[in-house]
Amino acid sequence: MNIFKTFVLMGLLTGLLVAVGGMLGGSTWAMIMLVFSIGMNFFSYWFSDSIVLKSYNAREVSEVDAPQLYNIVSKLAQKADLPMPRVYVIDSEIPNAFATGRNPDHAAVAVTTGIMKALDYNEISGVLGHELAHVKHRDILIGTIAASMAGVISMIANIVQWGAIFGTRSSDDENGGIIGLLATIILAPLAASLIQLAVSRSREYDADKTGGEICGNPIYLANALEKIEYYAQRYAPMPQAGTATAHMFIINPLENSKKALKNLFSTHPDTEDRIAHLREQAREMHLLG
Repeated sequence: MNIFKTFVLMGLLTGLLVAVGGMLGGSTWAMIMLVFSIGMNFFSYWFSDSIVLKSYNAREVSEVDAPQLYNIVSKLAQKADLPMPRVYVIDSEIPNAFATGRNPDHAAVAVTTGIMKALDYNEISGVLGHELAHVKHRDILIGTIAASMAGVISMIANIVQWGAIFGTRSSDDENGGIIGLLATIILAPLAASLIQLAVSRSREYDADKTGGEICGNPIYLANALEKIEYYAQRYAPMPQAGTATAHMFIINPLENSKKALKNLFSTHPDTEDRIAHLREQAREMHLLG
């Protein structure tokens, strides 16, 4: 099912790029954007995980470099019947984590240095269980491709915007005029973001449930989410964090910004709701009275 969703996502974002091309320069630019989007789909499938990891300056670690972290991932991967993913660390004091890759055989999990300081062994297990659940559900490809494509669409909108400011764009109605310009600058990035949201929020509940099973106790993950949310609400966002990749993290790294629009445009379900679901799961597993 997630493979199907991935192709639907690719199709939607391809159509969006072609539409933007048409607004910019008619059929010629629409064809150029079609060719470009096909190439971008191919590139995103094979290399988007590397792009995301590099954007956060993540460094790969071995069992020698980070023995406790590596061993937690190894044990959880075995329990989830998954290949051992690559393990990365991001230098950031803000606790957070994400998984990326095109399939379980080419997966990677990344955690911040802050999460290893803020959480205990069980809580880290809960977080990594959640991330391996994303790998198991094969939805890391969706999030990774959505991140790279939405980033490209936003970049194109920025180029068009600067072109308009410096007068490099024709105002001829045949090329879209002011309507095409506004659609490119405002609607295209918004549409890309909404597509991201459509594939993000429901995945988190599923990953929480499976993650609670993988780590052995949903309360581990519930406690971890509570702590990560605390830091997200009280500290500045991660310096490298951006809207194109926010949906990949276990909790939105931009959580304390734009609070008025949180419920409408959040990439994640409300953390309190997630914790409540996990506590109910623990009760059903007879782990909580």
